[in-house]
Amino acid sequence: MQSATSAPHGSAPVRPAGAHRAPGRSVGSYLAGGLANLLAAGGVVAVGLVLAAVTMNITLIMFKTGSMSPTIPAGSVAVVKQIGADEIRVGDVVTVDRPGRLPVTHRVIEVHPQAPGEALIQMKGDANPNPDPGMYRVESVRKVLWSVPGLANAIVWAGNPLVLGSITLLAAVGVLWTFWPGRDEAEAVAEDEDDDEVAR
Repeated sequence: MQSATSAPHGSAPVRPAGAHRAPGRSVGSYLAGGLANLLAAGGVVAVGLVLAAVTMNITLIMFKTGSMSPTIPAGSVAVVKQIGADEIRVGDVVTVDRPGRLPVTHRVIEVHPQAPGEALIQMKGDANPNPDPGMYRVESVRKVLWSVPGLANAIVWAGNPLVLGSITLLAAVGVLWTFWPGRDEAEAVAEDEDDDEVAR
């Protein structure tokens, strides 16, 4: 008895629709996929930082000097949050903006409340022998929540236009490489088209 799926005598056997070799992936496609995933993770982090900056007044600052060493050495990046004068406590490491001068980030050693929403604070760098000259009258400061040593150099390097352009180009190539059909995939499509022709 002849099976219902057997081909007529003399004709080529008919493969079931959709049956073809499983497409393989090259090492390059795995590397490109890993690069795409890494860039996607970086994008998620960037979006998270933007949302934090907008909703919680959280930003980043870089330490160019070692006045807060060894707690926060030069080249560190710190996450800071803006707080009001009435939230400042002795022992906090805060950034104070100074009109016409660079901001200063030191440890608070004295707090003297003034009018509502205002305070006079005395600060000192952990590595400095003496307190900062004079006191700072503030309504708000940026409090250091945590810091990462050595990250500032990487951020400055990544901010170079040549580096940014190279990263963008690599990302584009990685995405194209990931989604470009390989030889096995093209053969699989061709086989599916042949199956459709036989089925007709």
